[in-house]
Amino acid sequence: MTLENAAIETRAIRKSFGGVQALRGIDLKVRAGDIHALLGQNGAGKSTLVKIMNGVYPAGSFEGEIALSGQKHSFRSPDDARDSGIGYVPQEIEVLDQLTVSENVFAGRMGLGRSVFVNHPNVVEKTSEIFADMGIDINPRAIVASLTSAQRHLVMIARSISAGPSILMLDEPTSSLSGHEVDALFAVLLRLKARGTTIIYITHRLPEVLTLCDRATVLRDGKIGDEYDRGEFNQEKFIFAMSGRRLQQLFPTRQVDISDRKVLEIEGLNVPGHTGAIFGARDVSFSVAEGEILGLAGLLGSGRSEILHGIYGRVSATGTIRVDGKDVRISSPRDARAAGIALLTEDRKRDGLLFNMTVADNITIGNLQGLSDFGLVSDEKERSAVQLSMEALSVKAPSRLASVAHLSGGNQQKLLFARVLMRTPRVLLLDEPTKGVDASTRAEIYRLIIELAAQGVALVVVSSELDEVIGLCDRYLTVVDGEIVGEFLRGEGDEEQVLRQIADAQSRKHPAAKHKEG
Repeated sequence: MTLENAAIETRAIRKSFGGVQALRGIDLKVRAGDIHALLGQNGAGKSTLVKIMNGVYPAGSFEGEIALSGQKHSFRSPDDARDSGIGYVPQEIEVLDQLTVSENVFAGRMGLGRSVFVNHPNVVEKTSEIFADMGIDINPRAIVASLTSAQRHLVMIARSISAGPSILMLDEPTSSLSGHEVDALFAVLLRLKARGTTIIYITHRLPEVLTLCDRATVLRDGKIGDEYDRGEFNQEKFIFAMSGRRLQQLFPTRQVDISDRKVLEIEGLNVPGHTGAIFGARDVSFSVAEGEILGLAGLLGSGRSEILHGIYGRVSATGTIRVDGKDVRISSPRDARAAGIALLTEDRKRDGLLFNMTVADNITIGNLQGLSDFGLVSDEKERSAVQLSMEALSVKAPSRLASVAHLSGGNQQKLLFARVLMRTPRVLLLDEPTKGVDASTRAEIYRLIIELAAQGVALVVVSSELDEVIGLCDRYLTVVDGEIVGEFLRGEGDEEQVLRQIADAQSRKHPAAKHKEG
């Protein structure tokens, strides 16, 4: 590849964090007009490299150079990169919760040009046009705080696209999207490519690379491990290049007779809906046996997460909740934890991790009572508990006192697991447990879930990836508009059957929409 047809390239990029070298001399060239995949395990350096190319890590904080169309550029900030035609959608959700969707999409550009005056109707109209082009149904006037995590991510994508970048960088853009939303996003990216936009696409979902991308670069331990043109794409080859070993089986085999003992019982759960495109839970009833893994399958906005949040007391809810046969009253997460219920939240950055605290603090926060003597935290008990948790979950960090901000997404996710498991819950609610983690870490999380089930924990799993629900769960319920509309046992339903059941339920609930489409 020559310099002339490289839209963006990096030359000998090196970057360290606190003595840990994240990038070790990266020479990357991205051909103009390509959708270029950037692959690698968590901690390989993908997000760090993209943040350098986008000005998040400014010139002077790293060694090496960045060139656009062969010309050297120095970015002091993301604004510099944006002015040079670079758009960036980070993996972490960064929105202004109390503003509307349209105000978020055009944040900093509300004049839509050089005007100092804000024309709100025009901003709303332009936002509607962008969403229509993306095939997404979100109300531009809705307050962003009312949206789901996945909808917030779509708002971020729309914000970047609205600026008309010549180079668009996407870090795990589909990590919380349903199949329909992924298809709609792919259609948008292909249209952008046809218009000449160059796209750098970070993902852990290898089938997406096979479907969408023209070229792929694999990073491993902060260095470029391999590069492939589309004709060389192969999923097994990618996995081997990322990990140095072959991943024989993603979902662990599990032969077990589910106990008749019900650990969690839900009857008539109702969770009020919110402003915007969110459905609450409506008259939801189900049970989870000891050692059972129950899945909730549904599309974006179906109410799956609202069910978990209602059980855990994060939102107001009515209905009956029983743990080990005893009615429990839950009006807050504190009540849920006292009842033996734990929740792994979907959004690590917004609802999970405390970035101003250490690795150890993130594990023990909320669990200090068991580490205290006479009301004072025992350093020895805390150090021992943290060490055991990190070893049990293979958390890779410089030390227990390290900042969580510089850990990979997979290791951040493991910290959240360590925190919720420290209380040895009877019920574990998992909202997108493998969001934004690589194939190897994903397999580790699956094995952990299986081990917890073998120990008698009752698990409820929400995932936007149907293959995850089908491959991991003993039983899975389909959710539409906050209601349970069907049930499958392991081996009974494939992705097509689940999606058909969801579509049929939607048609029954919204016959006018079906007639309009026909």
